[in-house]
Amino acid sequence: MAATPRPPAEPQWSLPRGLIVLLSFAGAVVTVAGLRSSADILGPVFLALMLAIAVSPLQGWAGRRGIPRWLAVVVSLVGVYLVILLLAVALAVSVARLATLLPTYQDAFTELVDRVQAALADLGVGHPQIRAVLDRLDVGAMFGVLQGFLTGLVGVFSDLLFILVLLFFMVIDAAGIPDRAQAASTTRPHIMSALSTFVRGTQRYLIISTIFGLIVAVIDVGALYLLGIPLPVLWGLLAFITNYIPNIGFVIGVIPPALLGLLEGGPRLLILVIVAYTVINFLIQSLIQPRFVGEAVGLSVTLTFLSLVFWTWVIGPLGALLAIPLTLLAKALLVDIDPSAGWLSYLISTKAVPAPSRGQPAHHEREETGDADDEQVP
Repeated sequence: MAATPRPPAEPQWSLPRGLIVLLSFAGAVVTVAGLRSSADILGPVFLALMLAIAVSPLQGWAGRRGIPRWLAVVVSLVGVYLVILLLAVALAVSVARLATLLPTYQDAFTELVDRVQAALADLGVGHPQIRAVLDRLDVGAMFGVLQGFLTGLVGVFSDLLFILVLLFFMVIDAAGIPDRAQAASTTRPHIMSALSTFVRGTQRYLIISTIFGLIVAVIDVGALYLLGIPLPVLWGLLAFITNYIPNIGFVIGVIPPALLGLLEGGPRLLILVIVAYTVINFLIQSLIQPRFVGEAVGLSVTLTFLSLVFWTWVIGPLGALLAIPLTLLAKALLVDIDPSAGWLSYLISTKAVPAPSRGQPAHHEREETGDADDEQVP
């Protein structure tokens, strides 16, 4: 009679698990506090890192075709520098034009408030209650969140010299990364595999999001121009930027032109702007784009939203734009880098987990020997 296989023995911990959890939580709190206190430096550093990762495939493409490496580095630097400078100038000009435009709508906003007050009074709502609520509204306050968001981004680009210099060194170093990574993978394959997965996923996510962001921005600018909304190029730029913000980017991008439509043409124009944005952005960002970036990201919807909130809180508006790449980096450093933590990937990923076939050892059983195998690699 065949012996019944015994379940794998659980690893013996030198400390109680509860104490390990508490110590890990305390370490996470200290780490997050340190990240937040240095947000002014980390924001530009993360931006430069993501840009260097985004343009690094150009160097590999040039090397495969016999193009000199120095020429590929120069082309990469010139291209990314132009993008940064154009985006910084566009943001600065847009914020200045927005600040100039808002006071011109004060009369229209006051008239709109009076109409709403009269309509509510006809419905039997008391005048004091109406006045107490409406007195708190102001057209400047309604656009204050948007202006603060754009101003925060301009603040990041205000340290432009630091970003450009740091990006220069990162792009140059990226030319030798493949050879060094291959050498390091001989002794630490899991670590290099995790970092390589992060780089590839980030590249696909940034490139695909940029392409779809440009498509959405061009279509939105055309729609807003036809509807007669002021500053259509600004709102197209905002749509392009918010395309990198997961889950709520579309909502942030539609609010300013919708409010301007309300002030320009009343509720009818407001509805037209919302319908146009919903059709354009829902079709592209919710149906088409996720099919391309799903494999690159592989994060659950809940974790994606929480990462947006967390990184925005840690490093400011730039954290909202880089939430997905930063979460992929954290996943690589905390989960993918450790074979024994592979089970966490199943909990935070949207990918289906194949059931092990009969007689095949479970994933966690194979993980227990992963560290020993690593030590045997010369």
